[in-house]
Amino acid sequence: MDFDISKILDAVYLYAPKVLGAIATLVIGFWIAGLISKNIKKTLEKRNVDKSLAPFLFSMINITLRLLVLLSAASMFGFEVTSFIAIFSALAFAIGLALQGNLSHMAAGMLILFFKPFRVGDFIVTNGYSGTVKEIQIFNTILTTLDNRSIIIPNGAISSNPLENLTANEVRKVPMTFGISYGADIDKAREVIEKVAASCEFIDHSQPVDILVSELGDSSVNFAVRPWCKTENFWNVHFYMQENIKKSFDKANIGIPFPQRDVHHYYPEGNKG
Repeated sequence: MDFDISKILDAVYLYAPKVLGAIATLVIGFWIAGLISKNIKKTLEKRNVDKSLAPFLFSMINITLRLLVLLSAASMFGFEVTSFIAIFSALAFAIGLALQGNLSHMAAGMLILFFKPFRVGDFIVTNGYSGTVKEIQIFNTILTTLDNRSIIIPNGAISSNPLENLTANEVRKVPMTFGISYGADIDKAREVIEKVAASCEFIDHSQPVDILVSELGDSSVNFAVRPWCKTENFWNVHFYMQENIKKSFDKANIGIPFPQRDVHHYYPEGNKG
């Protein structure tokens, strides 16, 4: 087969500058886009933009800049940008139909960032999981559990299910229940609980502590104890009260009932050994 060298050279002369220009545009364009994105990220950090919103804005700006670079490179090959956008839109629509779930998670992520039911650093309970919000991404929210596990939950699941934000308020009550035996003195038990609560430095003593007889149970008289504290001191109060109430009840000879069972063993007639 004969090759027309002149036509090949003409094609090279015609397309080589465009190819080189497109490659240069991509390389330089992506470098500039990365540089701009980094500067924007630093600016967001310096201006103390919400930690939940900053990563989302950074991702969107970075993607938009890179898309503009791709469109510029495509135009150098002779593609009409408007036609390319139309093709891209049709492709995006087709992909959107196939990825409806992911798009719903993206929309949910935007709603979370806009309405702020929780922020980075909050401790939340949702979809059967609990943990501190580490990052709010476009499609997912990442939690860190108390035992340092990472839980990735789709944003759509969070927005469509009940959510409990345990750190939304600055102060909380710590609900606890303490049981005493029916033979114990209720007033004496209440005095012991009051003294233990008064000795806890993590409790907000400007607020009254609820110490109420809440239930006459099967084997115990139960006190509902609910002191106020700052949210970050919730577990400090809980653990302090659990340990010191037990120690104080022991010193005051106040019994704490526990489940017991009587077992009767009947021997057959004539076999009592």
